[in-house]
Amino acid sequence: MQAMQLPVDKLRPFEGHPFRVTDDSEMEQLVYSILTQGLLTPISVRPVENNEYEVISGHRRLHACKKAGIETVPALIYSLDRDAATIAMVDSNLHRERILPSEKAFAYKLKMDAMRRQGKRTDLTSDQVGPKLTASMIADSESVSQVKRYIRLTELIPEILTMVDDGKIAFTPAVELSYLTKQEQRDLLETMESEDCTPSLSQAIQMKKLSQAGELDVDHIFDILREPKANQQDKISFRMEDLRKFFPKSYTAARIQETILKLLSDYQKKRQRSREER
Repeated sequence: MQAMQLPVDKLRPFEGHPFRVTDDSEMEQLVYSILTQGLLTPISVRPVENNEYEVISGHRRLHACKKAGIETVPALIYSLDRDAATIAMVDSNLHRERILPSEKAFAYKLKMDAMRRQGKRTDLTSDQVGPKLTASMIADSESVSQVKRYIRLTELIPEILTMVDDGKIAFTPAVELSYLTKQEQRDLLETMESEDCTPSLSQAIQMKKLSQAGELDVDHIFDILREPKANQQDKISFRMEDLRKFFPKSYTAARIQETILKLLSDYQKKRQRSREER
């Protein structure tokens, strides 16, 4: 490892870096911190071709330095091959407080692929590979099944994966939807947009089963999405200010509700008697 001041124009992002660098309020705070105190934590890089360096850790810090107009940054230079650098890059970012599902999904996949390549023998005389990868080798805080679920998200088309990041589709249904073909996912996306709805877990499981049977088409997707969801109940809501004028000021919300239900019950009984008298 070597420490140096490096020109920012000699630094390039890690190829396939899955973690977003956005110009949000946190970035503004980081820029201000760098302008007032300097870059306190060096970035980590590895040498590549053309006398340039690939960033392993510190993409957000580098972006903030560029926004602050800083031309050189302190860096720790590591001589790592591509796979070792990939593992280091993922590990250095997974501790972040907020990570999108898509970021974690592609990070886990990058690390898993790199570790698999590292596990292969290189003597060219055997096809044997190294020991089976475990979840603890990829992520300390995730179970084997959870790591696999995240990696499944990489099979989603970008538009649906964005809906997962935005919280429009829950994580577990999204995992089931990842088993649909790309064309089926595009048909699903078009149907979700036209019907302004997203699938529940049970609906996603139905689509997965039909897809695996080779029977999922646009009509099936439409029919499934139009089915009432298991936890969906018809609701009618009223603003309290609209109801208050019909009740004494001393009535609590609970008493108002109780009175309304009693009045409706009386109304139903009255209608029943009226029908019987006809």
